Amino acid sequence: MESRRRNLWVYGLLFAVWGLILCWQLVEHSRVKTVARTELRNRAKDISTTVGVVLRSQRIFGLISKERLESALADLLRPGELTAVAMLNTSGDIVASAPTNADLQTRVVSRQAELWEAETVTLMNLVDLGTSVTSEFDTTNPPVVLSREAFVRPGDTNRPPSNGRFNGPPPDRAEPPQQMTGSNVISAPAASEIHTNTNRSRGDGERRSRRDGDRRSRFGRPPWMSETEFAVIIEKQGVHSFLIVLSTRSVSEAARRDLWLRCIIIGLTTLSVVGFGLAWRNTLQTAGLQIRLVRASEMNSHLKEMNLAAAGLAHETRNPLNIIRGLAQLISKQTDTSAETQKRSMEIVNEADRVAAQLNEFINYSRPREVRPATVHLNTVASEVVRALTYDIEEKQISLQITGDALAIQADEQLLRQVVFNLLLNAVQAVGERGQIQIRASKSGSTEAKFEVCDDGAGVPVEQRMEIFKPYFTTTQKGTGLGLAVVQQICLAHGWEIKCAANTPHGASFQITGMTLAN
Repeated sequence: MESRRRNLWVYGLLFAVWGLILCWQLVEHSRVKTVARTELRNRAKDISTTVGVVLRSQRIFGLISKERLESALADLLRPGELTAVAMLNTSGDIVASAPTNADLQTRVVSRQAELWEAETVTLMNLVDLGTSVTSEFDTTNPPVVLSREAFVRPGDTNRPPSNGRFNGPPPDRAEPPQQMTGSNVISAPAASEIHTNTNRSRGDGERRSRRDGDRRSRFGRPPWMSETEFAVIIEKQGVHSFLIVLSTRSVSEAARRDLWLRCIIIGLTTLSVVGFGLAWRNTLQTAGLQIRLVRASEMNSHLKEMNLAAAGLAHETRNPLNIIRGLAQLISKQTDTSAETQKRSMEIVNEADRVAAQLNEFINYSRPREVRPATVHLNTVASEVVRALTYDIEEKQISLQITGDALAIQADEQLLRQVVFNLLLNAVQAVGERGQIQIRASKSGSTEAKFEVCDDGAGVPVEQRMEIFKPYFTTTQKGTGLGLAVVQQICLAHGWEIKCAANTPHGASFQITGMTLAN
């Protein structure tokens, strides 16, 4: 319970760290987008200053030619940066725009200082953003944008020239629209008044003032328009504010690059958290395995001591058992012994032999396996074992064949002989009269050999093919249950693998794999 609670704390801490890093990356991504938008707004300020310079350069006595203004604004457009510019009157109607076919009125109707769309952003009221063009938007004397036809009296054939300028004296003879006094900007009427006062002090003020008034009337308002009509023109065509439409590609690219970076960081963080969690779990499993290994080692040491004690006890038991067997044989051989006594004596001898065989196998199973590898020929060892069991094979009239390649392997010859003997004896006991047994040796690779002992007996059920190698597990009445356990023990000592499989069409097949071929 305590270990589970500790695991929950560790995994909860890892999840919390992952969540904090995720939130941090989301906040940073939002900050990057905000910075990118701020940079775009700063770029809009620079562009608005340029637009103010364009207005100042195109304005002559408060009038601006629409054609020339739109041409100048069109030169400012840059694909992927500045996509549209529009001049607005007091009512928010478009006075001039570039490009001329841009549909910007819907953006004006929204009355939003910033209108962010999928690919563009519309910025209005740039004076509020801190631009340096406030003098261009004097509500009392705004720049007036007029087309070429507006500069000509109705029915007059004297049309303005192709450059868009209105009729009148050349610009070099006209008075400047405004004068600079220090850092203050003086409008055209104020500058004219100062000029009149100066000439009046020289004696010709009234005449110069009247000429200046006529000139402002001539260039500030078309002569065929009344003051009322010109006031209407100012209201409809006077530039009160403007908007610009910028591409948001730079913002999108910055956001996309930053998003990839954040995704990589989050991915690495996720991998780190998962890796640390797996490492923690593996550490716990390793610690648990170490504890179990220590306990198994202690138990193994205890079992080893018990095994040695049992082996010693079995060895000491054989001596009195041999005495009992000898006395029973002596009694059975006496001439004055009755037939019943002789029969009982022979039963004692047979039971003593059976117990002695079990003791021998137990001592053999409990004996430590010290492998001394050498070059051994498989077919030679198999032939010698067959000769040792000739009586049992002939008694059942068993057909035995040794097939396969003549292979030499690296093994302990005595232990290999014991393996072949136990497997062959097991096969002889499993088959019936006139049964068939086959011993095969073959290569299973360039450096490994395979050894098989097959019979056509009753076979081994699938559910018992793993249990059959456990000590004292037997399927025959005469078996002790230690023969195959000894075989598996010797195979493990050599690094081999043994398994029980079905023989075709019936019977059992014991296969040993992983034998190393001798060079």
